[in-house]
Amino acid sequence: MSSSDSQASSPRRPDRAALAMAVGLAIAGGVILWDTSHLAALVNYSPVGPTTFPYAVASVLLALAVWTVVEAWRGDFPVRERQELGPVVCIVAGLAAQMLLLKTAGFSIATAALFTATAYAFGKRKIWISFPIGLFLCLAVWLVFARLLQLSLPAGPLEKLFF
Repeated sequence: MSSSDSQASSPRRPDRAALAMAVGLAIAGGVILWDTSHLAALVNYSPVGPTTFPYAVASVLLALAVWTVVEAWRGDFPVRERQELGPVVCIVAGLAAQMLLLKTAGFSIATAALFTATAYAFGKRKIWISFPIGLFLCLAVWLVFARLLQLSLPAGPLEKLFF
């Protein structure tokens, strides 16, 4: 018996990461179905209404969950590289900083902190360059959304300088 025969006859273990993704997809689809079912009780004027799209999204998520389980059991996913946790932790820390700073520092500064943490995680180590670039871009986004589109974004000291 050759080595390829022994590999073909030995059962492959299911891909646990893919199974975890399938669970996440199923939970997301289930939550959307549950939430939309409560909305359906309030709306009954048309067969195509505000619940149509959420039901479609939930159905696609559930179908993807089933498909992912099948592919995980078959072992059809490619071998993934080992995950580096450092960049992930840096981006999550940037998200946490943005959430903490949003009300006090305003949209531009808080989102510039996230921009800088993400740039750092992707290898741009010069924070003194990344932060001003992020600040300029985020201020431009704030100006477009808050002033041109009249949407409410948190304004901090920097935004109050402009308006």
